[in-house]
Amino acid sequence: MATVELRFSAQPEHVRTARLVAAAVARRAGVDEAVLDEVRLAVGEACSRAVGLHRSHGITAPVSVVLTEEEKSFSIEVGDEVPGPGAEPASGGPAGASAARGATPGVGLDEPEPEADAHGEDEMGLAVISGLVDDVEVRSGVKGGVIRMSWPKTPVTVLP
Repeated sequence: MATVELRFSAQPEHVRTARLVAAAVARRAGVDEAVLDEVRLAVGEACSRAVGLHRSHGITAPVSVVLTEEEKSFSIEVGDEVPGPGAEPASGGPAGASAARGATPGVGLDEPEPEADAHGEDEMGLAVISGLVDDVEVRSGVKGGVIRMSWPKTPVTVLP
């Protein structure tokens, strides 16, 4: 099982690099050429989501992308370090930066909360990924979240 690991700072300009690396590794792993655009788009959405989460929660840790070639499939895991709902705040970041979602101090009751908009974008990104990838899993825990996506490899035909 061949694995490529990519870690990049949570900056939007690095998402394009992650997409290009994912497409190149997927091609080398044997993913059908017709599916490569879906791989590129799904990785872009997942990485953009992770970058947005890191930036909105003040997390300076890098976003991780793990590309794994298995016998019959190719998978990509995009990980963030934003604790899921109900998790205790992580130490080392700004006070409350990674606390569970709640009321934002200084925001009036009639004003939309900034995180409410981020949550809507988060859900939209997950919907786009689900539309692009048949096999997708989203996990969230105390140490962060992971989006795992996988695609079948094109079987190699051996001619007699």
